[in-house]
Amino acid sequence: MRIAVLTFDGFNELDSFVAAGLLNRLRGQGWRAEITCPTEQVTSMNGVTVHAQQPLEFANAADVVLFGSGVQTRAIATDTAILDRLSLDPQRQLIGSQCSGALLMAKLGLLGDLPACTDLTTKPWVIEAGVRVLDQPFYAQGNLATAGGCLSAPYLAAWVIAKLAGEGACAEALHYVAPVGEKEDFVARALGVVRPYL
Repeated sequence: MRIAVLTFDGFNELDSFVAAGLLNRLRGQGWRAEITCPTEQVTSMNGVTVHAQQPLEFANAADVVLFGSGVQTRAIATDTAILDRLSLDPQRQLIGSQCSGALLMAKLGLLGDLPACTDLTTKPWVIEAGVRVLDQPFYAQGNLATAGGCLSAPYLAAWVIAKLAGEGACAEALHYVAPVGEKEDFVARALGVVRPYL
């Protein structure tokens, strides 16, 4: 399973790294989630610089594409030099977003009439893009999903795992990363959030 975690300058580390870390729990089954960027390296909102594991065009061939969030998303949403490099297809790809990544999905015409989840800062921009914003952490329909709030990243990853590898594999991956003493509750909560959308 080839997974592109789209990560741009100004990215939020929680969004990109939590999703990639959870999805890579399935490496033994041939999964590989990679930080996918428009340039050779990008710097986070907190000054962490990472090297791209894949170029942006990798997303076009990936099985799963997840849009991360960041403080420069609004500018990226108007940057045709970046957006024109993406040719995504929800008929053959799972496509999801974290927080302000919903704005990029909207600008690419992926959301259509679907409502979306996003963070509170990005909410007015997503509404301005013509998308109804839900007051909940996660929503999906078919092969498209959106999550709102940094700590909803496990829900987005859980949706991908449950949809493509089943709830058992999802529960196992979540259980591994969950806080000690809260593992069963953590897994049950995450599965409870995503199960209606599987």
